[in-house]
Amino acid sequence: MSVGRLLRVGTGLLTLSLLLAGCGSDDTNQPVDVTGGVPVGAVLALTGNANVYGQDQKIGLELALQQRNGSGGINGRPLKLALEDSGSDEPGANAAFTLQINRGVLALIGPTLSQQAFSADPIAQRRGVPVVAPSNTATGIPEIGFFISRVSAQSSVIAPLAIERALTIQPGLKRAAVFYAQDDAYSTAETTIFQKALKEKGLEPVTVQRTQLNDQDFQNQISAALREKPDLIVLSLQAVDGGNLIRQLRELGYRGLIVAGNGMNTPNIYPICQKYCDGLLIAQAYSPELDTPANGAFLKAFKAAKGGAIPPQLTAQAYTALQVIGEALVRLDKRQPLAGAPLAATRKQLMQEILAGSYATPLGEIRFTPEGEVIQSQFFVAQVRMDPDGRSGRFALLK
Repeated sequence: MSVGRLLRVGTGLLTLSLLLAGCGSDDTNQPVDVTGGVPVGAVLALTGNANVYGQDQKIGLELALQQRNGSGGINGRPLKLALEDSGSDEPGANAAFTLQINRGVLALIGPTLSQQAFSADPIAQRRGVPVVAPSNTATGIPEIGFFISRVSAQSSVIAPLAIERALTIQPGLKRAAVFYAQDDAYSTAETTIFQKALKEKGLEPVTVQRTQLNDQDFQNQISAALREKPDLIVLSLQAVDGGNLIRQLRELGYRGLIVAGNGMNTPNIYPICQKYCDGLLIAQAYSPELDTPANGAFLKAFKAAKGGAIPPQLTAQAYTALQVIGEALVRLDKRQPLAGAPLAATRKQLMQEILAGSYATPLGEIRFTPEGEVIQSQFFVAQVRMDPDGRSGRFALLK
């Protein structure tokens, strides 16, 4: 069965009636329905200001679905993935989660942003549906409840690595200017980690500038920061606002090092900050240079699908999320056939199976803590190298 037939993309706004219908439904006695395949759902930001991440993730899910079903699916039965658009905001994520749960999915992947996860994940937790987050890095995501896990390493593990690398490149760094979006959960969580790391490394955060997620003009904040004569800029921003801020920073004369957090970890920043992206430092949880069979297979599939391009971190993490659920479903189905089993009990057993497993993924070998936090041993730092045209580039890994 083709990917296109199995991957159903919901478009447009979900109606209030769907949301209300979900509030009163009861999954307790409903059997698992495997008509057409074993049902799994995903909720990604395919429209709105976070669509630059969701589009990367959608490719990862398509490739993982193709891989799983090409190697036998779930013990001979295809994995069926339903994909819904969150619209990049909390109401959209809540409605999409509810719609997917009411469909009888066994597990969910998503949502794209931590801000959305803090709103939508409690719905899945209350309904007893396993969630594997592919890109939520804010502190406190797995702690939402037993049914919530993630394959995206938290910011506290990754973000300080970029500060360390900046000091390696320029040991004399002393004065850092910090920017973050005060209305975004990811940004507010990560900036705290960055500021702590700066102090631990002996750097002084000489100014902390607050922005808004939908800001486009940063002249006032940049001018205030540059008056403090920083020799390092540290950003906890999403791709669109961060890309625009970098471009304006350079246009206003800043020539020093810039460290960005996970929100800018996508090639989709290139068209936004263009030539000014060059030199940007970002710590990463995925390396296309990781020499393992799992990453080799992923790279081969991605390059075949994207004309030889190098996969970004978000695509690898989304691929990993569906891989984890697929492998856990295979193991669970061997012990206890999924077809016709009680849905609520099966969802709980699947969550236990997800947490108990060890997985050879494009990110390397991963497993989970009992709370659902990913355990990953390898991380990387990259520096953006823009091509002369200023429209394309790459994340060059620093050894």
